[in-house]
Amino acid sequence: MKRRPNIIFKSTIALIASLALLVSWVGITAAGDSGVVMVPANFAELAKEAKPGVVNIRTVKTIKGGGQVFRHFFGPKGNPFEDFFGPFNPPQRDYKQRSLGSGFIIDKEGYIVTNNHVVEGADKIRVSLYDEKEYDAKIVGRDPKTDLALIKIDGARNLHPLPLGDSDKLEVGDWVLAIGSPFGLEQTVTAGIVSAKKRVIGAGPYDNFIQTDASINPGNSGGPLLNLKGQVVGINTAIIASGQGIGFAIPINMAKSIVAQLKEKGSVTRGWLGVAIQNLTPELSEYYGLKTRKGVLVTQVFEGDPADKAGIKPNDIIIAVDGHPVSTGRELSSIIANTPVGSKTRITLMRNGKQKTVTVTVAKREDEQLVVTRDSGRSESMGIQVAEITPERARQFGLESKEEGVLVVDVQSGSRADEAGLQAGDIIKEINHQRVKNLDGFRKQIRRASSTKKAIAMLVKRRNQGFKVIRIKP
Repeated sequence: MKRRPNIIFKSTIALIASLALLVSWVGITAAGDSGVVMVPANFAELAKEAKPGVVNIRTVKTIKGGGQVFRHFFGPKGNPFEDFFGPFNPPQRDYKQRSLGSGFIIDKEGYIVTNNHVVEGADKIRVSLYDEKEYDAKIVGRDPKTDLALIKIDGARNLHPLPLGDSDKLEVGDWVLAIGSPFGLEQTVTAGIVSAKKRVIGAGPYDNFIQTDASINPGNSGGPLLNLKGQVVGINTAIIASGQGIGFAIPINMAKSIVAQLKEKGSVTRGWLGVAIQNLTPELSEYYGLKTRKGVLVTQVFEGDPADKAGIKPNDIIIAVDGHPVSTGRELSSIIANTPVGSKTRITLMRNGKQKTVTVTVAKREDEQLVVTRDSGRSESMGIQVAEITPERARQFGLESKEEGVLVVDVQSGSRADEAGLQAGDIIKEINHQRVKNLDGFRKQIRRASSTKKAIAMLVKRRNQGFKVIRIKP
């Protein structure tokens, strides 16, 4: 009996020690000097600091030709009057479409970053601040290619700009916070982690999304994704409709230069290298004697363009830009696009098994509204990329080396070409009954066919299946 108090005392000490260990793990950092953030104690202070910098955006857009309900009852199919009185053509009335989105303040002058799809085509934009004050906003500039937009409100005081972070420092597993107006529920805060980086979801030519499981819903578009320092590391942009806990944000490092250009001149000017490129396959890597698939194969160099002047040649493999490694064509295109026009850029490449560095003066990219840009037959409108049939590609796809036509090397998921059934490996032989011999012929026929604004018929040859006709809708 005399020893019992000692046992109780030891048990108490053990319990306290266990609780202390648990608190140290759940609290802020793991044991040791690594400073690794585990589970935050709470997000209250972070949310309190950030919410005044987040805005709700309401837009009104005029839709021509009648509303949805009107078309439902009096549309072209199932017209209830036609059986009795013949064709019925009711007057087409315009209607107002209202939508919701989010944004965040970047300076005290009233500039606000949001998504292009939130404000595109809007007749009226109304911004609601954290203190419930409302202001009319005007569009300063838009960039549909990256789905970014910059708007501005005037007359607001005591604004709370959010600091911008460094999205390159994000790691998969890092905690992040999303703030926005899902379904119109203003100032909603959700938390999660970075699920993946550099996601390509088919949204555009410069896809490079941060994937997060922080809850994002319609209305969150344009709102900030924050790190635990309260810095904006992403702009919440997209979700997978059928998925849960899968959201996508534009990295803030990609947005910084674009927002700066929109603020300065209302539009975006992108850099141009003047090459056609292709991702490396295992076979191509082996063929060129590479140990890894890191790098991008140059398939064509356009005469007189920056790459040509710098001495870059077909079959060179670009492995780095200004010391930053590149692994895919999309990554290279994004880096060059964001490089200021006129700047000198160091391109590191492999040629005949030896490393070489050249300096390129980046030029201005031509008007991207053209159906086909000057790179390797890429049609961003249709979502395809084609290339010349070289001996290497002929071996890769099992083709005859002297095959006439152009080879489809990439089809963007969800694009018009994908929906029509075009596949990588197809050889385009004709466009609207006009013979296609090479890339120049492809570009010429595509421009001609696109000008008619009608469906484009392609005669393609598919391995082991013969000829097929693919019709791509306008």
